[in-house]
This record gives sequence, structure tokens and C-alpha cells, in this order.
Amino acid sequence: MSHFSHIKTQLRNLDSLQTALTDLGVEWKAGPQPVRGYQGQTKTAAVVIEQDNGYDLGFSWTGSEYELVADLQYWQQPLTVDRFLSQVTQRYALSTVLQTTRSQGFQVAEQQQNPDGSIRLVVQRWNG
Repeated sequence: MSHFSHIKTQLRNLDSLQTALTDLGVEWKAGPQPVRGYQGQTKTAAVVIEQDNGYDLGFSWTGSEYELVADLQYWQQPLTVDRFLSQVTQRYALSTVLQTTRSQGFQVAEQQQNPDGSIRLVVQRWNG
């Protein structure tokens, strides 16, 4: 019986997901790669985060989103699963906004991390 948990997300862009993980200082490998689980079981994922305990976590494409795949019994990250996903989602949103605004000719005028964890972003575009 599989011990893998599959946690739904709203993450749909691989580049933004990878940028978010990098921004958070998370070391990851691009897939397809196996996520190692209980008793040698594996799941294939597009992004894999190896853990020192031999059990990995990853993000696997479902056809509509990247879901988190991990054996949660062996979760070995500094944050809880919920907090980890919250931070990844926040950084993913920031990356997506920055990509979109750049493609529309905007530049970042100000980016500030607030004490409450939120991010203040000011963009501008000059019309010639």
C-alpha cells in the first residue's frame, strides 16, 4: 500500500514553481525524477527535493496543476507542510506577477518584504 500523500495546489507554471523554490533557498532537481518513498516505492515528479533521510518530496503534474507528492510520515523540512506550501505559493505568485508585468513592459520600482510576511510590489511603465 502506498504511503504517498498527494496535496493539491494551484501551481500551474513550472518555471514559476522552480523560481519560487530557488527564491526560498530550497535545493531541487528538475525531473522527470523519482520521488523516493516508503519501502523503496517511487513516484515520478517534475521537481524533486531530496531529503537527508532518504525520503523525498516533489511536485508532480496532474494534467491541470503541480501537486505536492511526499510520504508525510518522513517529512524532514524546517517548516510544516502547510507553511512550506504557503511560502511556495506566495513566491510562485510573486514570480508569476513579475513575469507578466515584465512581458507587458513594466519594471519593478519597489519590492518590500513586510514584517507580517506579505510582499509589497510597485511596478511602473514609462510611455514614450
